[in-house]
Amino acid sequence: HVQLVESGGGAVQAGGSLRLSCAASGYDASRNCLAWFRQAPGKERERVALLGRSGGTVYADSVKGRFTITRDNAKNTVYLQMNSLKPEDTGMYYCAAADSSSICRLNYWGQGTQVTTQV
Repeated sequence: HVQLVESGGGAVQAGGSLRLSCAASGYDASRNCLAWFRQAPGKERERVALLGRSGGTVYADSVKGRFTITRDNAKNTVYLQMNSLKPEDTGMYYCAAADSSSICRLNYWGQGTQVTTQV
């Protein structure tokens, strides 16, 4: 049974930082691609960062240079370091993981953690 559990969200002043964590169980996070998504109220869910199986990364234009996705294989955990936070970064953040090592098909999802950036 695969389980992804996010943590690290909270309220922060604009310009501040947060680090989100996503701990995986029943799953080998080192072998598959992983991603962070976010959804603001009234908006569609958007992918903010993707970490490929080989370590390559892709970021949304809105977070390039501010967010960093990393993986700790020993802890089976993926992180999202968020710096220089803006009010528009507010939303529910979800981690997602692929269900196959051969294709980045993100079928496993966590329950989400709320990030609120205050002016």
